[in-house]
Amino acid sequence: MRILPVPCLSDNYAYLVAADGRREAIVIDPSEAQPIIAALEREKLSLVAIVNTHHHHDHVGGNEALRERYGDLPVYAHSSDVGRVPAQTERVEEGTPVQLAGLTLQPLHVPGHTLGAVSYCVEDVVFTGDTLFIAGCGRMFEGTPEVMHASLSKLAALPAHTRVFCGHEYTVNNLRFAEAVEPENEAVRKKLAAARAARERGEPTVGSTMADELATNPFLRCGEPSLRARFPGAAPSDVFAAVRRAKDDYR
Repeated sequence: MRILPVPCLSDNYAYLVAADGRREAIVIDPSEAQPIIAALEREKLSLVAIVNTHHHHDHVGGNEALRERYGDLPVYAHSSDVGRVPAQTERVEEGTPVQLAGLTLQPLHVPGHTLGAVSYCVEDVVFTGDTLFIAGCGRMFEGTPEVMHASLSKLAALPAHTRVFCGHEYTVNNLRFAEAVEPENEAVRKKLAAARAARERGEPTVGSTMADELATNPFLRCGEPSLRARFPGAAPSDVFAAVRRAKDDYR
């Protein structure tokens, strides 16, 4: 499987995904159309479907323009997002695989950032949109800490070798926060240095691995004594809520 991150807007990533040996591709979360069109032409790929992780404009803003250019492409998003995702034609539910362009997408419903948020597992990869970032997670616009923590726990339960591709280039700032709340974590320091070096070279920091996230992402480490000592709570979801509040105020 080939994965091509496509930078969009100021810090978004869309992804072109194609099965090995095939020219048909899907696009995940096209924020805007023009970078996708340019990447398709450069890579000589044929777009056959649009897949959205949630309804926010910076993830769906290119849907209609891409359909105008390439025809009535199917647009996949969660069933609850009908009416909120532009040009949505297909309703996605957890437990029902989606077959596209020689790929099998396994949707995971992960509400919290939005109620209709979906992550898509494809082979050994998960596309997490704004639910799970590298060393971070999305804000809770439509969910509670309990709901968001449960969704992150669902992702954390994926195999450790699972590669993580998220919706934004927030990695350096996320790791700076992770270092601030867990200064003794050597894995965080190493990953921050690597992320800074990648950005200095003009390279994206995606994708991570779930093993790396479990070692460095404070939002997946709410059961660790180091986090619980600084953010006391009766349950991991309480610790998560406190860490999320601290991140909201972090500059």
